[in-house]
Amino acid sequence: MNNPKDINIKDFSYELPEERIAKFPLANRDESKLLVYNKGNISHDVFKNITCYLPQGALLVYNNTKVIQARLHFRKETGALIEVFLLEPYIPHDYELIFQTQSQCSWICMIGNLKKWKGGTLNKTVNVRGNDVVLSVECGQPEQTGYVCTFKWDKEVSFADILESVGELPIPPYLNRKTEESDKTTYQTVYSKIKGSVAAPTAGLHFTPAVLQDVDAHGIEREEVTLHVGAGTFRPVKSERIEGHDMHREFFSVKRRTIEKLIEHGGSAVAVGTTSVRTLESLYYIGCKLHSNMELTENELCVEQWEPYTVKNGISSVEALKTILRWLERNNKSSINTSTRIIIVPGYEYHIVDRLITNFHQPQSTLLLLVSALIGNDWRRVYEYALKNDFRFLSYGDSSILIK
Repeated sequence: MNNPKDINIKDFSYELPEERIAKFPLANRDESKLLVYNKGNISHDVFKNITCYLPQGALLVYNNTKVIQARLHFRKETGALIEVFLLEPYIPHDYELIFQTQSQCSWICMIGNLKKWKGGTLNKTVNVRGNDVVLSVECGQPEQTGYVCTFKWDKEVSFADILESVGELPIPPYLNRKTEESDKTTYQTVYSKIKGSVAAPTAGLHFTPAVLQDVDAHGIEREEVTLHVGAGTFRPVKSERIEGHDMHREFFSVKRRTIEKLIEHGGSAVAVGTTSVRTLESLYYIGCKLHSNMELTENELCVEQWEPYTVKNGISSVEALKTILRWLERNNKSSINTSTRIIIVPGYEYHIVDRLITNFHQPQSTLLLLVSALIGNDWRRVYEYALKNDFRFLSYGDSSILIK
C-alpha cells in the first residue's frame, strides 16, 4: 500500500458550478434526491425511500448534536464591528456545564476583524427573557485554532439563554448569504438535542419523523452518538500533500448502550454522515488502545490524526468494542467522552461502517477523501452522475447512500 500521507489533494478535484450549490433546502426535507451507489452500480431515488436500501435488522447510527448560535457581534466605540465565533469550551471545559454557567465562562474563539481589537473589554446590552443584561468579552492568549475569550454578564441567566437571545446561527461560508430566521429550523436535524456544534451534521437534514417511523417499521434499529462539529470541517486542504493538513479535534460521546448495540450487530453499522463515521471508526482505535493498556484515561483515548495507519493490533471490531465495554464497567462510566482527530483517506480500512448516508462534498476536501476511502476511485463516477442528473450539492443539497 502506498503511504496515505503522500496523497495529492489535487487528485480529488472536480468542477462544481456555483449554481449547483444549494443555497436553501427543499420545502420538504425527505423529497431530496437520493443517489444510490451499490457495489459499483449507480442509480437514483428519493430520500424518503431510504429504507429500500437498508437491510432489515441493520443498525442506523446518527449524530444528535445541535448547532449553537455561535456568532456573537460586538461594536467598539470607534464603530468597528468585531465578530466572536465560539469554537470550543475552555472554562469549564465541558459542553453541558458551560451552557449552564450563570456569570462567566471562557471559550476558544475565532475573531473576525481582530486587527481592530487591540485589547480591552467589549460590551453590549442584550435582552434576555425581558431583562437587560450587560455582556462583556475580553480576548486572551492564543490557543489551538483561536483565542481564549472570557465572557462575563451581570444577571443570573445562563450562557445558553444569552446565546439564544443574541447569538447568530453559523451557516456554511460557501452559501454566500446571511443567516435567515428559517435556518434556525432547517439547519438542525429533527433529532438534534445536545448543544455544541458550529456546523450541522448535514447528512441527517433529510430525515423527517415520517422517515424515522419508516426506519422503525422496517425493523432497522437506531442509535445516537454525539460529535460536536467544529469549524475545521469547512477548512480547505491548502497543502499539496495531505500530510501537510492538520486535522481539527472534535469532542464526541458514545453511551454504553450504543456500544452494546454495535456488538449485537456484529460490530457493523450504517452511518448517517461523516461525523458519525469519524465517531464510529474512532471507537475501533480506542478499543485497540485499551486492548494494549486498560489504565488509560479518557483524555489519553483521543484518536490522533495518523494513528489508524500505524496501529498493527489487528483485533476485530467486536473485540475492540467489548474492550471499551470492559473499560466502562471498570471505571463505572455510562458513556465514553473523548475527542478525535482521525483523518480517513484512501488506504484506510473501515472497521465498523459498511454503508454511508452522506451529502455531496466540496472538491479537495477531507470529506471527499473519506468517501474515496470507502468506494475508491468510483467517487468520480458518483460525482459525475450527480452533476449530470441535476443533484444539488453541499450542506442543503441532495443525499447519497454508498454501499461498499
